[in-house]
Amino acid sequence: MDIDTIRAAFAQELRYVAHIRSGRIVQAFATVPRERFLGPRPWLVADFAEGHWTAPDDDPGAACHNVVFAIDAARNLNNGHPEFWARLLDKLDIRPGDTVYHIGAGTGYYTAIMAELTGPEGTVIAAEIDPGLAERARTNLAPAANVHVVAGDGTSYDPGQVDVIVVNAGATHPMPAWLDALMPGGRMLLPLTADTLLGTVFRIERLAKPGAYAAAAVSGVSIYPCAGARTPQAARSLTRALGEGGQNFVRSLRRDPHTPDATCWLHGDTCCLSIQP
Repeated sequence: MDIDTIRAAFAQELRYVAHIRSGRIVQAFATVPRERFLGPRPWLVADFAEGHWTAPDDDPGAACHNVVFAIDAARNLNNGHPEFWARLLDKLDIRPGDTVYHIGAGTGYYTAIMAELTGPEGTVIAAEIDPGLAERARTNLAPAANVHVVAGDGTSYDPGQVDVIVVNAGATHPMPAWLDALMPGGRMLLPLTADTLLGTVFRIERLAKPGAYAAAAVSGVSIYPCAGARTPQAARSLTRALGEGGQNFVRSLRRDPHTPDATCWLHGDTCCLSIQP
């Protein structure tokens, strides 16, 4: 089979294993050449049970499998699990013309997927704190005219007002600047992780009512930490909340000052994930 056919089959497999509802996401995975973002061969598959193993060089469709490839095996950095990110992106409803802020772009593969979803009339701003990875992302994404790569800390860069934020690293708390950057109707995917790197991904949406945000847990996660979005105090609070469970009952994010009560799942200095509607 030619590579386009292999890539289309890969996208169709993701439709089923990730239960993708949007045909536009399936088409994006069928369009973006994942092999461009993996670096020179041989490619290493990150196997969390057995370590890394080498993908065969004679397989033209090696990149089109639902596995995790290393982009820096020495630091345990990887390209991300297609099934995991396809499932999450399906919950965001990225629309043509949207402005997306991608924090922790790595080498740019999922940035490219999001650029397909926004279309040429949209924009994706991709921040990557590691200079080497940022340069690789800039090279890999050069064909995408609607992508702007920022080599810097995504927790301090100001993207302006955006429709979507995707955080591709584990924070201990929602960053106020990210919440402020969301336009009404804007959506954010935010992994919150304890020091074990384990945690929960939340979908946060800024509502039309001033100061109102909906929030819901959408997935478990194990992910690399987001250095600029972690504090020891918030990590302790999050570890306690995750240990007690109940994240699936979270329904809102509150920014109004209030005394912690039984409706607070994760109460912090600047915001609170709450079970209140």
